[in-house]
Amino acid sequence: MHGSAPPPSVKADRSSAAGFSVNSLDRMSMRRHDVEFLRGLQDSEGARTLVLAGEFPVVKRRGDEFDPFFTLAEAAELGVVRETAFLGCDESSAVFASLIERPDDRPAEPHIAFLDIRLIATQGLLPASVIGPLGEAKSLLSWHARHRFCSNCGAPTRPLAGGWRRGCGVCGAQHFPRTDPAVIMLVVDGDDCLLGRQANFAPKMFSCLAGFMESGETIEDAVRREVAEEAGVAVGRITYLASQPWPFPSSLMIGCVAEALTRELSFCDHELEDARWFSREEVRLMLLRSHPHGLTCPSKVAIANLLISAWADEATP
Repeated sequence: MHGSAPPPSVKADRSSAAGFSVNSLDRMSMRRHDVEFLRGLQDSEGARTLVLAGEFPVVKRRGDEFDPFFTLAEAAELGVVRETAFLGCDESSAVFASLIERPDDRPAEPHIAFLDIRLIATQGLLPASVIGPLGEAKSLLSWHARHRFCSNCGAPTRPLAGGWRRGCGVCGAQHFPRTDPAVIMLVVDGDDCLLGRQANFAPKMFSCLAGFMESGETIEDAVRREVAEEAGVAVGRITYLASQPWPFPSSLMIGCVAEALTRELSFCDHELEDARWFSREEVRLMLLRSHPHGLTCPSKVAIANLLISAWADEATP
């Protein structure tokens, strides 16, 4: 309607199998600075918005089904709209994101629900084609909520470029939404892979090692550092496999397969409570949730599942 969507071929990307990764909105980034164009989209008959109240998506409840889309007028009726951002256009309409603030004493409305976005993704309460834009909305609105003042001079900032920039009217500084890159890696040695668990994981669940990239690091350097810090294992060749937007609050998970040079484990930074080498067959049982000791892997929403499944199926490059 308003611009060409990404070609269908991109849906064949391996990354599209991970949660929050399917997003076919045409972001129309070249038009974000056109105030009249954006105003026209907001005023258009089919304009819709995804609504968040703090960290929680707001949805319409219709029996056992949920609808996350509201008109901009409906969003204003739910609470005070603090921020509105333009997400993009689909084939029929413009899609926005609205951050609202509701009074604590406002009575509950039976047809309105506030859902945890992890619950939405893990239980498939909304289609994958909606969960991606919802993750985009959450990341962007979380950034707005945390950056209402200039980090350079402390003055209030205001949203610009359809919500993809904030500007300071005092010192002129421009602030842009940030994405925090994190590496997540499956360390492999022949027919074995290394999985670990943290204390906050679900009982008996093991996953890939992961950590945030630091300034001045390549992806490969970050993978080697994190594996050495968490498990004491040295790794050599590293292969990129897939990526995943992770809106908690605004990360990009960069999934890699790392070939181990050593096998002895030592928990140097005490971030892991356990880690061990698993055979390919044992991992397959964990993915099927039929491991004899009840061990499991993360759900398909997480890119860790994609990495582990690809290796278990011998589909890694």
